[in-house]
Amino acid sequence: MKRSKINQCIKEMEKLAKENGFALPPFCSWTPEDWENKSEEYDEIRDNMLGWDITDYGLGDFDKVGFALVTIRNGNQNNPKYKKVYAEKLLMLKEGQHSPMHFHWKKSEDIINRGGGTLIIHLYNDKGDGSFDDSDVLVNSDGRSYYVKAGTGVELKPGESITLWPHQYHDFDVKEGTGDVLIGEVSMCNDDNTDNRFYEEVGRFPEIEEDEKPYRLLCNEYPKK
Repeated sequence: MKRSKINQCIKEMEKLAKENGFALPPFCSWTPEDWENKSEEYDEIRDNMLGWDITDYGLGDFDKVGFALVTIRNGNQNNPKYKKVYAEKLLMLKEGQHSPMHFHWKKSEDIINRGGGTLIIHLYNDKGDGSFDDSDVLVNSDGRSYYVKAGTGVELKPGESITLWPHQYHDFDVKEGTGDVLIGEVSMCNDDNTDNRFYEEVGRFPEIEEDEKPYRLLCNEYPKK
């Protein structure tokens, strides 16, 4: 991805969050220059990869397959220094974008439509070998529990949510004509390096072409202290 595209995406997500009344924590607005003066007091941000994360899944076509997100809080399953057992993210999926089918080995999460368009999540159970099962899938949504056929797209309008369990395949799309979606995620601790199982092999962090200066550093770019 070009750095200019990443910068544009972050600015668009900042705007969408503001339009929907979601205030981001201060570290989300730090510049690369601000980071040069941040001491070990801010190691929780560095160690737990809080902050901005823009991915094209290594496919090089962000407008069709990609996600913009910011991790607001997170524990760390690999470091006993951090005691939080939960995480929270804010994500933006633009109309016409797709986030690929995957499940989590350990993490349970609530996905919440925080505002904007209508989010669609297609669901499958894992057969146990990584393939799709054709069994009905349990949906837990805002206090209601019911089953849908494998591959069903569950729609979430603003304010609605769904709970996703380990080994429950899911993807993300936007219903055509409804506009970009601001998505919340409340979950167990998040570890994107080891806990994601994609149905088709994809990458994680993009290769960046530095065609302009960074507007914000991504969560894997912070200088060490």
